[in-house]
Amino acid sequence: MTTATVPFPSDASDSHSLAAPGVPKRVCGTTGLSVCFDAQRFIKLNAVAAVVFLLLGGIAALLLALTRWQTVHLLPTDWFYRVLTFHGLNMLIHWILFFEIAVLTFACTTPLNARLFSRKVAWTSFAMMLTGALMVDYIILAGKADVLMTSYLPLLAHPLFYLGIILVAVGTLIGVFNFFATIYVAKRDQAYEGSMPLVTFGALAAAIIAVITLLHGAIVMIPTFTYSMGWTAQPDPAWYRLIWWGLGHQSQQVNVCAMVAVWYLIGNVTTGARPINEAVCRTAFALYVLFINIASAHHLLVDPGVGSTWKIWNTSYAMYLAVLASMVHGFTVPAGVELAMREKGYTRGLFGWVTALPWKNPAFAAAALSVGIFGFIGGITGVTLGTQQINIIAHNTLRIPGHFHATVVGGTSLAFMGLTYYVIPLIFQRDFIGRSFARVQPYLFAVGITMLSFGMSFAGSMGVARRSWDIDTQGIYSPAAHLWLGLVGIGGILAFTSLLIFVLLCVGTLLFGQKVADGQPIYNWGTPPALAGAKEGSLADNHTATKGTIILTLVFLACFAVYYFANWKALADVWPVR
Repeated sequence: MTTATVPFPSDASDSHSLAAPGVPKRVCGTTGLSVCFDAQRFIKLNAVAAVVFLLLGGIAALLLALTRWQTVHLLPTDWFYRVLTFHGLNMLIHWILFFEIAVLTFACTTPLNARLFSRKVAWTSFAMMLTGALMVDYIILAGKADVLMTSYLPLLAHPLFYLGIILVAVGTLIGVFNFFATIYVAKRDQAYEGSMPLVTFGALAAAIIAVITLLHGAIVMIPTFTYSMGWTAQPDPAWYRLIWWGLGHQSQQVNVCAMVAVWYLIGNVTTGARPINEAVCRTAFALYVLFINIASAHHLLVDPGVGSTWKIWNTSYAMYLAVLASMVHGFTVPAGVELAMREKGYTRGLFGWVTALPWKNPAFAAAALSVGIFGFIGGITGVTLGTQQINIIAHNTLRIPGHFHATVVGGTSLAFMGLTYYVIPLIFQRDFIGRSFARVQPYLFAVGITMLSFGMSFAGSMGVARRSWDIDTQGIYSPAAHLWLGLVGIGGILAFTSLLIFVLLCVGTLLFGQKVADGQPIYNWGTPPALAGAKEGSLADNHTATKGTIILTLVFLACFAVYYFANWKALADVWPVR
């Protein structure tokens, strides 16, 4: 059995994890992490619910991909929009929120060696979220809410659709309150010393954004629910759109903060990586909180009720400050890994450390692929599509789903999958079955999502609309557009196959995985061994030690410049200047 390094409670030299008296807990024999029994129960419940909703959303995704693939064109019109609504709610709300509550519960207890604040609060949160999610799914499948995820007014769904969303949102807010209260109690009781662990700090940023996001959801959904019941007048549709995007777009930023925190955690557990400058990393999380919430005007650029000055400022300076945070993390995460690998003795050339990384570890592979897909596909397309002039010609095309499938699915979902490969052994105390399938799963998922994202993006560049059941009747699309839609279908099949493998591995492990007793080591997928003469911390002050990451960063910037200016060239073709 191999033993991983303990994920950093803090990288400050004066920080030490203390034994919190009176905390009912156990200690993992592999990682050395203490697990609060109360927190363990609710991590299990939320993680299991998340995976179930992931499977439901994945089935819907396969049906949609096989419908957009014009050669197959699987679903009839009514079921296409019904399944599209079902897919959006399950993948972007239910799967993500349940898993994020599991992440928050872990981040406020295990790294802090703390007790969960309240079991009653946790039960209330879980019960409300589960009831609301099941209510929403039932109403959608019953054909009473074919309004898509945005549910724009004056389209109107059954009242239980809105009530279910409200229950999920309020339940999540209660779970976030439990997170804040646990952090307060841990600090008050001195469960840890020094600065807050970085993974908990990242979760804290996610929780702060979640509060703002979910309050927007309550503000927009409560009057819509009362309108659907006939108690109040219809809310103004323009007002609805403005407030709804305070929920819709900001929810992705909760995902980003949680995803980045997972990157740091997995990097540390799998390679011993540590942030090269923790203050910079924390500042980047703070930038998310301050600016990412208001950088969502690109959803409202043609709305007459929003002023042009606000649109221009949000799609420029506000967005640049928000993107700066992602750029910082996009450098510090791989730089920390490079530093750790070079200190282990892998110093040959610019990229000798890359080939020595634990690529057969599915958790590391998922995190690394998440960084790559989120940055090179999701990040580059996101910044470009967030530009006011380019966005106006692209926003209602398939380029937009091509972008957010790279961020939410290829980035967040893949990172969460990677974390699961450590959560199940740590929390459920089961050793994974089917290790050969687990090692392949992240790569298959990454390939499928990349193909799907590329297919959507290029079809959208040819004018193919999003949320469109059929493009043949319009008779204006070339065979190339159909080719890219075919790639969407094939990518969807591969991604769903990988998702199914992931779910079967998780369920199979819970049912048939070898039970591990308290304190007994669990096989943890392996970590890179240190070579002779290696010394941890030896490169802490060497500013050239991350030269490989610097080269990768320059490659990223070059790719961004090419894509960005290619879009301006396309814009010039649409709006020629003579």
